[in-house]
Amino acid sequence: MNSIVVPDATTADLGPFAAKPTSVGGGQREAALEAWTSADGRTTAGVWECTPGTFTAVRDGYHEVCQILSGRATIVGQDGTTQEVGPGSTLVMPAGWQGEWHVHETVRKTYVTTRL
Repeated sequence: MNSIVVPDATTADLGPFAAKPTSVGGGQREAALEAWTSADGRTTAGVWECTPGTFTAVRDGYHEVCQILSGRATIVGQDGTTQEVGPGSTLVMPAGWQGEWHVHETVRKTYVTTRL
């Protein structure tokens, strides 16, 4: 099995942007490049980008670990926990996590998700 390389995740072409379905108030757009999916489909890795605004998020049945490459956001958990993320931040959202992303500057991240 060969390894997979995204030569520069900060500038990789993610393909076309589309409306963010969970955007609060609309207008946000997102794009993603799925670089790898495990044979059983439970684990994926890739690069994602989203424009400024607010959206809801639920990690229902899967864990996500991501590394913020660029941009800034405030992540607010359903329990009220607030976290500021920016370039270099590593964010872990375990299965069951719910909250909102308040994207202040277009955010780009690498991610790995694992379904339970």
